[in-house]
Amino acid sequence: MTVEIHDGSGWRPVCDWEALVPGRGVAVLVGEEQVAVFRDRGGAVYAVGNRDPFSGAFVLSRGILGSRDGVPVVCSPMYKQAFDLRTGSCLDEPTAPDGSAAEVPVWPVRRAAEDAGGGGDGRAETHVGGAARAERGGRRRHDIDDWRPEDPGFWRETGARVARRNLVLSVLSEHIGFSVWSLWSVLVLFLGPEYGIDAAGKFLLTALPTALGAVLRLPYTFAVAVFGGRNWTVVSALLLLVPTVLAGVVLEPGVSYGTLLAVACVAGVGGGNFASSMANINAFYPQRLKGWALGLNAGGGNLGVPAVQLVGLLLMAVAGTGSPRLLPLVYIPLIALAALAAALRMDNLTALRNDRRAMRDVCREPHTWIVSVLYIGTFGSFIGFGFAFGQVLQVQFHDHFDTPVKAAGVTFLGPLLGSLVRPVGGLMADRWGGARVTVWIYAAMAAGAAAVLAASRQGSLPLFVTGFVALFVLSGIGNGSTYKMIPAIFRAKARAEVVSGADPEAAEQRSRRHASALIGIAGAIGAFGGVLVNIAFRQSFLVSGDGEAAYLAFLAAYAVCLVLTWAVYLRPSDRRLPGV
Repeated sequence: MTVEIHDGSGWRPVCDWEALVPGRGVAVLVGEEQVAVFRDRGGAVYAVGNRDPFSGAFVLSRGILGSRDGVPVVCSPMYKQAFDLRTGSCLDEPTAPDGSAAEVPVWPVRRAAEDAGGGGDGRAETHVGGAARAERGGRRRHDIDDWRPEDPGFWRETGARVARRNLVLSVLSEHIGFSVWSLWSVLVLFLGPEYGIDAAGKFLLTALPTALGAVLRLPYTFAVAVFGGRNWTVVSALLLLVPTVLAGVVLEPGVSYGTLLAVACVAGVGGGNFASSMANINAFYPQRLKGWALGLNAGGGNLGVPAVQLVGLLLMAVAGTGSPRLLPLVYIPLIALAALAAALRMDNLTALRNDRRAMRDVCREPHTWIVSVLYIGTFGSFIGFGFAFGQVLQVQFHDHFDTPVKAAGVTFLGPLLGSLVRPVGGLMADRWGGARVTVWIYAAMAAGAAAVLAASRQGSLPLFVTGFVALFVLSGIGNGSTYKMIPAIFRAKARAEVVSGADPEAAEQRSRRHASALIGIAGAIGAFGGVLVNIAFRQSFLVSGDGEAAYLAFLAAYAVCLVLTWAVYLRPSDRRLPGV
């Protein structure tokens, strides 16, 4: 058994495994470079440059191996600074005496078995810069102890492939989660007169899962670091079986309205999957690719809304409207498949930790609540309209949509387009600025709401559908532009801190921590907008028999968001944050 280090052109044996004493290190030569190789008591192996940047002496191989807050470290025998064995960065001081970054190079390293002819047993444990993957007898480990996406060599050789696999499976689970979350937006179309539920009662059936999904987003965000991304993806996927099985059992004429409310509410577990999926994928990708990865993850998840509506339409066309329980039952094998795929092929990043301090700091930041209000306007509109559009068509234009099949044939179009254009909002924000794009989006959404209101008063179905589809598309673009504002806000604040004398690296790290925390908070609060949309429709139809009061409320809300965005982020002022 040997230890090998990758020198950029291939793996090179540097020492025997037996030469590494657990808890100790040895110095080896890789070309002309001195490298310190360590073996911890758990069998993980690490390789870093042997030169101490504070003293200039080649002594790190004689350092003390240990851990700090779960991070494997080596303490220099000279001045006792601790270095992260996974990233090489110094945990005690950001800069060395010569002004350079206080860090040591990290080398890809692995323990390799001998060739079969040499008496090896065929086992191999590979560690890239620490402990990236292990395989014994064909069994995969799913815990990744060393993850360095910002290291170009690590990313090229190992990271990109692993991150891509986790992204694909995360999108699959989140996509099904969105479908289960919006399940009742389709099921209410099946509930004919024999169920005895009026329009107001149906809007409440779609509001409850929206509310629970919003509530669950914060704990789901924390669950990834507590249980691991792979583990929580499996658990959260299996939880989707609860609302689908319950709906498949209770949906038949004669069921009480209270039972339907309880079962519909449980479907909210699907709404939490978005938060845990975003938190997990955010940790896998380097900063330069986070926007693309998170946009793909969010857009793929959002597509679950039109997907379940299309599946419902297909079932209505094939089996009729008398078998609503078929729709949730269709998703049971898909949920099982997603959970199995996550269990077999996803990974846990063991270094991922919940940053409760960042969450507390962000909660005291006024921009947190401003951005959350803006996200209520965009994502709240998207998910709220996605849940309510089919019912609104059936009630306001019953002559044209007298059967659920006719309504379902139109309702999927808006959520589909809104999901597909979400990444466009991010690209537009990259080019013109998130606040500028968001202001124009809110102006257009106000015009869209006015068009829907005019169509409602005139009884014009073409204008009504066009206005609503436009609102879906605009809210999708707004979702992307609003989320792009979050890192821009904290980058601008970090630049201001540096001008005032703060350490640039510390300010940048703080901005990233705060941006990640705000993404979780804004996602949770924004989802409550969907509740407000359904409540507005319920009260409007309950009081006046039409949706005009709700459309006026939406128009006013978009106008308020427009003014708020301009006043805080675009109005000429000494306090304006540049680049947002």
